[in-house]
Amino acid sequence: MHKDAKIYIAGHNGLVGSAILKNLHEKGYFNIIVRDSSELNLIDQNATANFFKDEKPEYVFLAAAKVGGIVANNTYRADFIYENLMIQNNVIHNAWKFGVKKLLFLGSTCIYPKEATQPMKETELLTGPLEYTNEPYAIAKIAGIKMCESYNLQYGTNFISVMPTNLYGPNDNFDLEKSHVLPALVRKVMLGKFLENDEWNSIRKDLHNNPIEGIDGASSQNDIVAILTKYGIKFDQEKKEVNVEIWGTGTPKREFMWSEEMADACVHIMEKVNFNDLYSVKSTQNSEIRNTHINIGTGEEISISELVELIKKLIGFKGDFQFNPGKPDGTMRKVTNISKLHKLGWTHEISLEEGIKMLIGLQYKR
Repeated sequence: MHKDAKIYIAGHNGLVGSAILKNLHEKGYFNIIVRDSSELNLIDQNATANFFKDEKPEYVFLAAAKVGGIVANNTYRADFIYENLMIQNNVIHNAWKFGVKKLLFLGSTCIYPKEATQPMKETELLTGPLEYTNEPYAIAKIAGIKMCESYNLQYGTNFISVMPTNLYGPNDNFDLEKSHVLPALVRKVMLGKFLENDEWNSIRKDLHNNPIEGIDGASSQNDIVAILTKYGIKFDQEKKEVNVEIWGTGTPKREFMWSEEMADACVHIMEKVNFNDLYSVKSTQNSEIRNTHINIGTGEEISISELVELIKKLIGFKGDFQFNPGKPDGTMRKVTNISKLHKLGWTHEISLEEGIKMLIGLQYKR
């Protein structure tokens, strides 16, 4: 990409898109197009087509998506499959129709089967049943991979799919119902610390920024305690003791990556990698080209129980955790094989502990 190339970032306000936007600015790209969802509804076929017709971007980062944690995915199943399919269909089709030079489609490692061989290679795709709780979202993302491959094979486009692992970082979602596991745990543990230290100004500030079911910083102390209890932050007011409930058994293992490093990997791929770099001549002898997507991750894993203890240490929380085995664990182990990414010339640097420290600092100005 030339520094003056016209680049469109779909989803620039989200965790992924905002990190990509920042990375591009830092690297000197200046001709960047963005639209809020209020300005451009990517679910709307005509609106998306008109945008591409008028703007004619040369490069596209497709980071727009409906995302959430295990609760949101399992609760809003129809919304997750419908909205994500519509967004990707509209953007990818119009990228071909209006001559986009290269497109990067961002998916998720939840595309892999629940019982995938670990660490998960790209070749694990479609080898078994998906994890039930996020199956609609995963199917949408698999469709996006196949759509990019299919347009490349039929029309000669240069559309690349990347599958990031679990991400966290600036502009993360700390909603206790809809967020991913790491920001939710950070918020729960931080609120637990505020309770045990009687830091009500800090609690009210947190709820002012992120109300929970209409309970905000102006609500009564009793209402605040009640809503925090509902979300597993249980406070014994007499003893000043806090117990934080953690969904599941704590045994599943997960991989986490700082979002700004993921963005750097994405820009590296857009600058240096093309679709025809992602398969060998041997693989085309039977006319089948598959699994051209790229895992983006750290290749390092941690159990949920180890994660909560790390967060506890970094925040200075003194309370206890209570694991609830009646709640879903999700996939028991999910770590990416990132050998393809390394061969393409990119590796991560930020450790999980360093990243969590930065996340706490950003969210709570520590």
